[in-house]
Amino acid sequence: MKLIVGLGNPGRNYRWTRHNVGFLLVERLAEKNGIDIGKRGLKSIYGRGKIGPEDVILAKPQTFMNLSGEAVGRLLRFFKIAPQNLIVLHDDLDLPWGKIRIRLRGGPGGHKGIKSIIDALGNDGFTRVKVGIGRPEKAGQDPADYVLEPVRGGEKEEFKDAISRAAEAMEVLLAEGPQEAMNRYHKDSELRVES
Repeated sequence: MKLIVGLGNPGRNYRWTRHNVGFLLVERLAEKNGIDIGKRGLKSIYGRGKIGPEDVILAKPQTFMNLSGEAVGRLLRFFKIAPQNLIVLHDDLDLPWGKIRIRLRGGPGGHKGIKSIIDALGNDGFTRVKVGIGRPEKAGQDPADYVLEPVRGGEKEEFKDAISRAAEAMEVLLAEGPQEAMNRYHKDSELRVES
C-alpha cells in the first residue's frame, strides 16, 4: 500500500494557487482512477482505492502547508505504512514552469511542507513528485507571495496540462517503477528521476 499525499493549503482562496499543485494532482488522480477522497479525519481529507496494480490512499492534509508533517505522520501511523511507501506531490520554485521531477529522497530544498514532513518522520527516505512553478518574473516579488498567487487565463490551462502530465507520470511510477517513468518521460524533459 502507498500513501500519496498532495501538499497545499485548505480553503477556496488557495485552490488555483501555485502552492496547491499537490492538492490538484491528488484530485486528478482520484478522478482518473475512480477514488472517492471525501473521508475526513487524521487532519486530512482522504480516500482509498487502486491506481493500476497498487493499493493507495490519496490524501490532502488540512493543516496549512508548513504543518504538513502533522497530517502525514498521523496517516502513516494509522494505516501502518512505512515512510518508504510515502509519495509526496508538491510544487517546486526551482524547476521551470510545468516541468516534472521525481526524487527518491533528499532534503527539503527550501520547501517548508517537505521540511515539516522530514522533521515529523525523522528521515527523508520518501519519494517526491515535483511540478515546476518557476521563479517570479516580477522584479522584487517575494517568492512567498508568488506561490500563493492564483494562476489565470492561459497560465491556468498550462497548469492543468502540467497536472495531467504529472498524473500520467505517477501512474507509470506506480505500475512500472521509477526507472520506467524516467525512460518514458526523460527524453521529453518532462520528467527526471533522481535518487
